[in-house]
Amino acid sequence: MVALIDYDAGNVKSVEKAVEHLGYTARLTRDREDLLNADSVILPGVGSFGDACARLDEYGISPVIREVTEAGIPFLGICLGLQLLFESSEESPGVDGLGLVGGHIRRIPDVGLKVPHIGWNSLSFPHSGRMFRGIDEGAYVYFVHSYYLEAADESVVTATTEYATHIHAAIEKDNIFAVQFHPEKSSDVGLKMLSNFLEIR
Repeated sequence: MVALIDYDAGNVKSVEKAVEHLGYTARLTRDREDLLNADSVILPGVGSFGDACARLDEYGISPVIREVTEAGIPFLGICLGLQLLFESSEESPGVDGLGLVGGHIRRIPDVGLKVPHIGWNSLSFPHSGRMFRGIDEGAYVYFVHSYYLEAADESVVTATTEYATHIHAAIEKDNIFAVQFHPEKSSDVGLKMLSNFLEIR
């Protein structure tokens, strides 16, 4: 069973459909037992960093996410779900993220390109990542974001892209995975990435 964390952050249906398309049972839940007994857990999300942190706390999900990751269950953050795993975001000064991985979320700089960044960008793979097995260098994936990750430890960065700046687009640290782009909206390449993640045990 693949648990999708339910914290009213939107974009869950497309992730749910992608997981089911790959032959897995998806369950939208915030129940602690469901999350701790899942084969994989996904934290999707669109919206603002501060509001999402408040909802995770309101529903008592933040400590459960820590339990899940400490238990070694494969965990994937998507888009806002990536950002929440880090320490802070320029979008919501003074709000603490989950801090499961070191780093901060920055605003995409204004250099004449449209922000939010909406569209397809190619990936580079500075370090091997299990989600990207069988994916060619330069593969295109779909982004929708105004903020991006600056990881503290570049050794955990498994994919990067360029848009107004150098963006850490994916990370892998032990059983914690996260991507800034939307694999569930990235055609066959994205489905292959999700499939790779869901096969991890």
